[in-house]
Amino acid sequence: MTDIGVEPYREITFDADGDADPAERAALTGVDATDLVLFAHGWNNTPTSARGLFRAYFAAYPALLTGSPGVRLAYGGVIWPSIRFADESIPDFPHAVPNAPGPGLDSATVAALKGFFPGQDAAIDRVATYLAERPDSAEAFTDFGRLTRQLVAAGAGAGAGDLILDGAAPPPPALLTDDTLELCRRFTAALAETGMDVQPGPPGPAFSIGGSLKHLWDGAKEVLRQTTYYEMKHRAGTVGQRGLGPLIGQLALARPGLRVHLVGHSQGARLVAFALKGLPPGARNVKSLTLLEGAFSHYAFAERLPDGLAGSGALSDAQARIDGPVVSCYSHLDTALGVIYPLASAVSGDDASALPGLDRRWWAIGHDGIQAVSPCTALTLAEALRDGVPDSGCVSVDAAAVVKNGGPPTGAHSDICHPELVRVVLAAGRIIPT
Repeated sequence: MTDIGVEPYREITFDADGDADPAERAALTGVDATDLVLFAHGWNNTPTSARGLFRAYFAAYPALLTGSPGVRLAYGGVIWPSIRFADESIPDFPHAVPNAPGPGLDSATVAALKGFFPGQDAAIDRVATYLAERPDSAEAFTDFGRLTRQLVAAGAGAGAGDLILDGAAPPPPALLTDDTLELCRRFTAALAETGMDVQPGPPGPAFSIGGSLKHLWDGAKEVLRQTTYYEMKHRAGTVGQRGLGPLIGQLALARPGLRVHLVGHSQGARLVAFALKGLPPGARNVKSLTLLEGAFSHYAFAERLPDGLAGSGALSDAQARIDGPVVSCYSHLDTALGVIYPLASAVSGDDASALPGLDRRWWAIGHDGIQAVSPCTALTLAEALRDGVPDSGCVSVDAAAVVKNGGPPTGAHSDICHPELVRVVLAAGRIIPT
């Protein structure tokens, strides 16, 4: 049995379609506990890496449960096929030693990409060559864009979107449709905004006659990264809705007294949120949902969209499916969500400024919390720790007091292994008194 430092611990592994091992399902159903915390990782390349994060995250729980003799807490790790580039820092996490950020791809990231996109080895090798050689050629950027989009061609559009615009899914992001050279220019500028040391280029448009294009390969790597995350985003929705949600429904039948608490980081936050859509009718065993730096739209829970967007959030009915609160812990120091995510999420043909932080329509829930939901309780982390959180409804907790460390380009995005955030989960689930 896997040892991550807490007991009882169970693991459930999903494939990209949301299917899980029947033996793992049975083991999870047989856990002896009053409460079960299910934690879904965000970006990780291997089960070993995911378990390292589980170990670091769950470490604070046992000491915080002292004085709660009636609670028998069980722990669950949700493993699903996601990907992390090796230059993304995870503070205080020994299993992730990042390479220096830069345009090239290290061998570990190339191998991870090939595992994430089976059958695309030749395309990935060619992409890696472009990023290593940095040709000063517009044609090279065009071909680079063709290859990156080829990677997600089969999966693009799978799973559920965050927003429902005018009764339909939103169009694909500009990331998959706009001119590659212009995208590389925008992302190069965005990387500089995160504090990353990108190679300077000439002033003016990327396609200026006579101007060098080599500096735009910094942005090209970010285009590749965000294209893979677009695929990962849809996988998260699929695994949550088709895999984890029905599994929790089975738990409700097999163990009706077991209280389930869902926690997710980054795209894993999207996974556990969309699990609510997959709950069968009558399942009321989910007692709390806590999103740590969630990498999906801050309007996902909205009944009506603001800012000129006609429609609703894809999770607008999710609050009715949970017997407890929906809590988003967010931080403005998360540059992955505050700078890069909005640029990657803007739809094709959008007229907004190329500076990503200026268009709040495409901000992430881990950047500024749950938006366009009324009522929604807004708390500082200190207030949540002192007074607890409401028993129901949506809650946004500004966690920047602890979610603050990490280098460019992702900033504090993965700085989530803190006792303070665990206390928020325990309070949201009414596991310990506040």
